[in-house]
Amino acid sequence: MSHSPDPDEDDLSTIPAPRPVFHAEQALLGALLFDPRLLGDVPGISADAFSTAAHASLFAAISALPPPDPAEHAKSAAWLNQVLAAAREEARGLSASYLHTLIQVCPWPRHAPAYARMVAAEHARRRLRAAADRLVHSVHDASLPEPVQAVLAEADALTVTVGDIATRFPPRAGILPRTPVPPPDAEADPAEAVEEEQLLLATATARPADIECVRWLLAEDFTHPLHAGLWQCLTALAWRHEPVDPVTVLWEAQQRGLLHDGSEPSGVLRLLAEPAGSVGHWGQRALTRSLLTAADQAGRRIQAYSDDPMNTPFQLVAGARRALADLGAIRTRWQHATGHALPPTARAARAGPAARRAPTVSPPTRPVSAGRTP
Repeated sequence: MSHSPDPDEDDLSTIPAPRPVFHAEQALLGALLFDPRLLGDVPGISADAFSTAAHASLFAAISALPPPDPAEHAKSAAWLNQVLAAAREEARGLSASYLHTLIQVCPWPRHAPAYARMVAAEHARRRLRAAADRLVHSVHDASLPEPVQAVLAEADALTVTVGDIATRFPPRAGILPRTPVPPPDAEADPAEAVEEEQLLLATATARPADIECVRWLLAEDFTHPLHAGLWQCLTALAWRHEPVDPVTVLWEAQQRGLLHDGSEPSGVLRLLAEPAGSVGHWGQRALTRSLLTAADQAGRRIQAYSDDPMNTPFQLVAGARRALADLGAIRTRWQHATGHALPPTARAARAGPAARRAPTVSPPTRPVSAGRTP
């Protein structure tokens, strides 16, 4: 039976083909409505673990109300009426018939712990996706006054979320997501980045002694392959204490095969001949851009992992940690370059729903399960 996730709909069976977790939630709620004592067998589940407001409100009501006497519950609907009254505070569309439907569609009430693990696993997936969404959004939010600080704060919040999930689902060694890693963003060569990298290369060529002060900058931080290669040429010449000027850099570039892609020697010489500003300034600009790009890639990797239903919570934790470790390596270099360090942030949990009066419900009946007794 299909049910609408909209708590304000009077008809809860209007949306076809719900996701598997919807059926797990129905089975869990049906088990708890049939035998409220099973609530003690599903620790660690809270109302926000459910995918619909109606199911969340029902679980909150079940958790808040004292359990009834088993013998009285078997012949009276008083406790079910209390649950419905409380749940309708947040889900007006709930009806007595839907509570009976939940009881009937539960195959085995004693399997409540298994249903709860399914609900918790899907909740972990949604939490991870939401945290990754916030990280990616912060990277592209042009209105932020301190974009790097905001991005790193979201990265810290994502790390906290991954840690919370790992507490419930510890990762197993060697298990990584099978989901393909999304390709880099299509905006590979923004004009501003290209211009600033050219200024960095020209300034470093004019002032090679300053290269030692930006050892935290790596070739991978550049957006253009030729620029990355030229930076390797500059650092190699500086560290070998050899003469550095446009011609020596061009010769090193030839030795490294950087001109085989069609780059003209005269073009490279022109690129290296127009210094401006300081190596440290342009280096920090390049590293900051690299940090934001890494944050975007980490967030999109975790989005892809959480969107793949084949990934287990163990794989989600392992994959997310790997993505955040890649970001952490660049973050460490950025903090060394700028002297910044940010404390981790945490997000407050949401409050559960309240209770309200509602229509009456008849006593519970046993779930239909091929004639078996649960």
